[in-house]
Amino acid sequence: MSQETRKFEAEVAQVLHLVTHSLYSHKEIFLRELISNASDACDKLRFEAVSHPELTADDADLRIQITWDPDARTISIRDNGVGMSKDEVVANIGTIASSGTRRYLEAMSGEQKADARLIGQFGVGFYSAFVVADKVTVITRRAGAPDVEGVRWESDGKGEYVLEDTNVTERGTTVVLHLKADEDEFLKAWQLRSLVTKYSDHVAFPIKMPVERDGKPDPTEWTTINSASALWSRSKSEITDEEYQNFYKALGHDFNDALAWTHNRVEGSQSFTTLLYVPEQPPFDLMGGGSREEPKGLKLYIKRVFIMDAAKELLPNYLRFVRGVVDADDLPLNVSREILQQNRQLERIKAACTKRVLDLLEKISRDEPEKFATFLAGFGNTLKEGIVEDTANRDRIAKLLRFASTKGEGSAKTVSFDEYINRAAVGQDTIWYVTADSYAAAAGSPQLEALKSKDIEVLLMFDRVDEWMLGYLTEYDGKRLRNVAKGEFPLDEADKAKQEAASEAAAPLIDRARALLGDRVGDVRVSARLTDSPSCLALADFDLAPHLARLLREAGQDVPESKPVLELNPEHPLVKRLAAEADDTRAADLAGLLLEQAEITAGAQLSDPAAFVQRMNRVLLG
Repeated sequence: MSQETRKFEAEVAQVLHLVTHSLYSHKEIFLRELISNASDACDKLRFEAVSHPELTADDADLRIQITWDPDARTISIRDNGVGMSKDEVVANIGTIASSGTRRYLEAMSGEQKADARLIGQFGVGFYSAFVVADKVTVITRRAGAPDVEGVRWESDGKGEYVLEDTNVTERGTTVVLHLKADEDEFLKAWQLRSLVTKYSDHVAFPIKMPVERDGKPDPTEWTTINSASALWSRSKSEITDEEYQNFYKALGHDFNDALAWTHNRVEGSQSFTTLLYVPEQPPFDLMGGGSREEPKGLKLYIKRVFIMDAAKELLPNYLRFVRGVVDADDLPLNVSREILQQNRQLERIKAACTKRVLDLLEKISRDEPEKFATFLAGFGNTLKEGIVEDTANRDRIAKLLRFASTKGEGSAKTVSFDEYINRAAVGQDTIWYVTADSYAAAAGSPQLEALKSKDIEVLLMFDRVDEWMLGYLTEYDGKRLRNVAKGEFPLDEADKAKQEAASEAAAPLIDRARALLGDRVGDVRVSARLTDSPSCLALADFDLAPHLARLLREAGQDVPESKPVLELNPEHPLVKRLAAEADDTRAADLAGLLLEQAEITAGAQLSDPAAFVQRMNRVLLG
């Protein structure tokens, strides 16, 4: 038998240090996490046994067993599931590169104390054992492997672990927790039973405990302490909100309650059950920026036989925050995952799941606005991706979106497209909006001035995804969506006459500005947008907004150069000064300043900030 001592990866060691030295408010989370892992192991074996029945021939009764030893001060959680090989032990326990450790550590930086909910968010559930234990032993053997290929893993959570080959006569995994001196409460049978009832009653495998005699377990007699039925297979009328919430917490490894859920049974030529949850807040890596690569998707069962842990094919990517279960009756059990991706029945299930989630969100938006605001704060930007990805449901998704507005309450995103249309003047066929990289920049945009003077509402959009999304959302409910900064500003007949007269009167000024600015601009013209500011940029309909172009360049993307149109307000004193300036050098400084002011307010990055400062100083001192 070989034995070796290995060091944890540096990040794992840091996580273990946090777990063992930080104060957690909910220590009992360890039992929920370990039972959930054991249930997953049984699920996976049941799936493998469909094509390899010999794996369960010696013991087909899948179960989870919990026992305690007051004298040894240990708790043991055992399952007769799929088990692990030596390589799998190292991959799953010795290294957790895919479990979001960096993000976990970042969240714990500064003075922020560790919180048990972060264990679930980062998929480091196994390590919650070290909250109550000063040593953890894992004994496991892969289903189908010979007894001699058993593995023993042990660690005190202080940077190293011991790995040893050993004989294991039964398949599956046993996790033994050697409790810390002050954790006696978990050596009581009633406490363990109550925690199972609280967190894991829904687990679809029997959770058994030995009968207690004189304060000690009697291994000759075992009793099942959970309902051992798949919660989703029960009638909705039989399930309490607390049961739904406990199921979600174990399913999503989340310590928070779910925001909402929908539970449905579809009968017909294709029958299936769905139980879908919307979380209260997003995990740290929802937008793909974290180091964790935890699969996103729904758990897929076929006649309660586990098939896939994260079936991405059951929901579109923009609904990747949804957690839940799909249990189908009529999909072939032996189909490969690649074929599942192409299966037409799955496409129908996907459409049904998408509809159920959108139905749920519409109901919340209509009946519980405060709860819906919480949802949008966490997942609003992710939902916007659906405008691009899901053309079939584009109108439904657009109806759910909310934005800040010139007639809203500050930066709060509370205004829907429908509310905007209801407030619009009779005959207004355009939904006006402006994009920027912050609320202040959007609200202060000079392009809004003419519309505000006419009491026309403008939606203020300042999320990074907005400009990209609006490239695909060109109308809503028959109303055209228009960026106030793009294209020529529409005018009625009276305003057109005024604009033509102003352009004619300012023609010498415009010609001079064109000559002074040269190829820095595509054109210069009198603005119909401005009432108070001296200048602004006007973009072509398909030009990128300057703030988005800047972000893309900072991200290393190639962005084609485009020359904006500079619009001037001839009534502004600074523009009048340019018109009256006889010195060409000072006039060039004024023209350059007018352009650079417009670029800054549009969110563009100045190509030469030092020259801008020098120009500003010369104008101020001149």
